[in-house]
Amino acid sequence: MFRKKSGQNIKDAPDLLLMIVIFSLLLVGVIMVYSASAIWADYKFDDSFFFAKRQLLFAILGIVAMFGFMNVPYLSWRNISKILLLVCFVLLIAVLIPGVGMVRGGARSWIGVGAFSIQPSEFMKLGLIIFLARYLSENQKKITSFYKGFVPSLSLVFLAFGIIMLQPDLGTGVVLVGTCMLMIFVSGARIAHFVGLGILGVVGFAGLIISAPYRIQRITAFLNPWEDPLGAGFQIIQSLYAIGPGGLMGLGLGQSLQKFFYLPEPQTDFIFAILAEELGFIGGTFTLLLFFLLLWRGIRVALAAPDMFGSLLALGIVGMISIQVMINISVVTGLMPVTGITLPFLSYGGSSLTLTLCSVGILLNISRYAKL
Repeated sequence: MFRKKSGQNIKDAPDLLLMIVIFSLLLVGVIMVYSASAIWADYKFDDSFFFAKRQLLFAILGIVAMFGFMNVPYLSWRNISKILLLVCFVLLIAVLIPGVGMVRGGARSWIGVGAFSIQPSEFMKLGLIIFLARYLSENQKKITSFYKGFVPSLSLVFLAFGIIMLQPDLGTGVVLVGTCMLMIFVSGARIAHFVGLGILGVVGFAGLIISAPYRIQRITAFLNPWEDPLGAGFQIIQSLYAIGPGGLMGLGLGQSLQKFFYLPEPQTDFIFAILAEELGFIGGTFTLLLFFLLLWRGIRVALAAPDMFGSLLALGIVGMISIQVMINISVVTGLMPVTGITLPFLSYGGSSLTLTLCSVGILLNISRYAKL
């Protein structure tokens, strides 16, 4: 596992390939948000560029934030990790207060800020990654102990997960837990502890599904979406109807048929289905290749970081993005039940895009210290 000593020799430029991949994904995202949302935006807002303009605005703001974070020494985040986590918890609790939190899609996950809104659970993911990277790097010798290292690490993770489930937002909660479990495992935790946790997790997950009827419907739709084609299985079926006709080359950019009010709000969770329909197997493969390159370079940065904190922080960031991509693509292609998780860099959404760009800004800063 990671065992590193501190060393702070900074380079003038970050990982160039990683930056090229990030901007390429952003470009694809803005283009596809416009293509997927133009019809819906024109119908609802009388402006076919409504979603595209907002996505471009968030992309620009996110890029500014990314360059800002890229020039902040990553060790600075270790010093304020406790404050960041506390602020994230305050926001996460505030969203549950009637009159403060906004309900969208059946979940109270948003706080309105003027004409815009933020999703505190998105920022909790990064805040917890930063704090956990500090805790694990400072207590690596204790992590093999169930009570001294493993349980304290999990307590904050499941506290955050529990509050997120009160919204409820199972998708974000799964990404949060999955990312933190990856960090804890890599830091040296015993496999036997994860086996016991896995059994407990299966029981808990089954309880969450049983406690909410709509989750049972999603599982049923995942196993056989055509059993309820106009209800629980509607989104999955329409997504597959988009991907299938795309073939090798696609129908052409802007030529999707499913975005004509068949696939609900195609610019968000199911944007990859529209991409596959318009750009085909080649376009979908190219997009997945970009994500693979981001994963590869991110892991290289984590392995080459000069200290344990930098390694775990880089791993947490790239793990968070990769887990979210894996779940989103699996849902869109019918391999997993619908979870409501956006596709990083591509899906429409200000909080998600801004958080992702801030995160990769930190990753780029770590790359300036890494011995690549």
